[in-house]
Amino acid sequence: MENVFYMREISHYFLHFIFPYFIALLFFKDNWRKVYLILLATMLVDLDHLWAVPIFDPHRGSIGFHLLHTYPMLALYLLGALFLKGNYRIICIGLVLHMVTDFQDFHLWKF
Repeated sequence: MENVFYMREISHYFLHFIFPYFIALLFFKDNWRKVYLILLATMLVDLDHLWAVPIFDPHRGSIGFHLLHTYPMLALYLLGALFLKGNYRIICIGLVLHMVTDFQDFHLWKF
């Protein structure tokens, strides 16, 4: 069971920090540093966790619970990733990646 914990942590931090790096390098070669920093900055969406009581509950998933992690917000992030331009699109891509990470973190590793 301890190995599952480590695999969950590795996948979580890989998807939050390393995968965005590859996205930035692969799709935004000219200014990948700026794009990578924007993708990292989208993790600030987790500030909505501060309004929850308790702030952290290991038996509660973020998706569908926290204000900025709700399904209507996810739909807005997806639409923005498809239809917005420039930095707004990058922000929405980062938010979608964040939601995918939070979803897999809770639902795929639940034992």
